[in-house]
Amino acid sequence: MQPSSPTQRAFLNLPQAAEYLGLSPNTLYVWRHRRQGPPSFRMGRRVMYRIAALDEWVRVQEQADSRSNSALNPLTHKPQRRTKLPR
Repeated sequence: MQPSSPTQRAFLNLPQAAEYLGLSPNTLYVWRHRRQGPPSFRMGRRVMYRIAALDEWVRVQEQADSRSNSALNPLTHKPQRRTKLPR
């Protein structure tokens, strides 16, 4: 994907953002309406995504996944004892 103008270098519309992330446009559409997924905004009538925000969102997703973040890997921690609830 080769941007051709300064605006296109900073922002992507929904189909471009979906291609950038390797997702279907429908997935981004559904996430937007559920207020999930990467941050987006309206520019006129178009839904736009800032490329820097997409990259940051991906980085946060990687850090939240225990396969990418060894600090979250449950196999690296000692098992915890269950606490008894008061009766």
